[in-house]
Amino acid sequence: MEALYILFLFINLFCTFNSVSSKVVQLTSENLDNYLGSYELVFINFYTDWCKFSQILAPIFDEAADRVTNEIQDHGKVLLGKVDCDAESSIAARFHITKYPTLKLLKNGKLMKKEYRGQRSAKAMVEHIQNLLKDPVKEIKDPSDLDNIQEDKRTGILYIISKDQQEYEVFRKVAMDLRDDCQFFVVTGELTRSQPSGHRRIVFKPARSKLGDNDELYPTLDMRYDELSAWMTNHCIPLVREITFENAEELTEEGLPFLILFHRHDDRESVKTYTAEVLSQLSADKGSINILTADGHRFTHPLHHLGKTQTDLPLIAIDSFRHMYLFPNFKDIIVPGKIKQFVDDLYSGKLHREFHYGPESTTRSQSDESLGISQKIQSDPPESSFKKLAPSRNRYTLLRDEL
Repeated sequence: MEALYILFLFINLFCTFNSVSSKVVQLTSENLDNYLGSYELVFINFYTDWCKFSQILAPIFDEAADRVTNEIQDHGKVLLGKVDCDAESSIAARFHITKYPTLKLLKNGKLMKKEYRGQRSAKAMVEHIQNLLKDPVKEIKDPSDLDNIQEDKRTGILYIISKDQQEYEVFRKVAMDLRDDCQFFVVTGELTRSQPSGHRRIVFKPARSKLGDNDELYPTLDMRYDELSAWMTNHCIPLVREITFENAEELTEEGLPFLILFHRHDDRESVKTYTAEVLSQLSADKGSINILTADGHRFTHPLHHLGKTQTDLPLIAIDSFRHMYLFPNFKDIIVPGKIKQFVDDLYSGKLHREFHYGPESTTRSQSDESLGISQKIQSDPPESSFKKLAPSRNRYTLLRDEL
């Protein structure tokens, strides 16, 4: 009995020691936002105690936290945290967690577009963190380097006397957020002497333009992170993007419905018209719908679901990830407010109702519904095509999904 008692004490002390020594922070609704605001990079393990794959991942994630402390010089910028999704259901809902374990990263308090799907090993996780912490800003010291900037990428350039200034740190943080969407450079020293605005300015260069052509100058010298982030995000991530099979999974992961122009490969005029109209009518809707263009020759499957072929192009549709809805007539896009109303009708449920009951009218809704008459004239709208391009159910490397 005494031996068993000693063994029990040893196990209890061992478990307690491991619990205390773990570098992973338990995140709750009370402390989450404080931690997100205090660290540049936050890596979160969303788990449940009953999930066997969560149980397998837990010690690996603990080891990764220990390695961050020992191997990363700037470990003070990094936090590894965990969320018990049963105990913290509000956090799980906030981050749209439906599978366990799920690993997500936040930079400067903002959720990264891609969740972590790399190898579930401490070594791989730490390497991923190290890559994310690398300074994405390249320094330019020779005038000829300005002429060699890649013109096929959107570019942000900071002119500043020295990288030791606080403004550079603000610029670097914004570059960290947008490193997948823009390239960033800093021009220092004597090269800045010829620049106006007190030797300190930020220039945005659109893709496929020479330096100086169509450049936009950041409107103030007062460089605050929130303001610069909003300005640069608006430039680096355009309102209208092209969807391809290569980026479709990433776009679906953003969780927003798609408004898509399907066009012929050589038809640039419809793309130009579409872009102009959505910029005019839907700029305020950027956070609620993804506005995209698609090569109708490559995306024939969605056209087939809509009962259309390439001869019907150009056409516009919404994919809600449940159903697809067709904009009646592409030419109507130039009618003021028409495409805006189409998007609003998705969120009001009107598009779905009209597929079942036909165009809504005061007369029908008052008379037919009061008599209990069903006006169903069509089956369900076409099923979503792009949800099939969403992240795979078998995305975890710990054996496979338990669901």
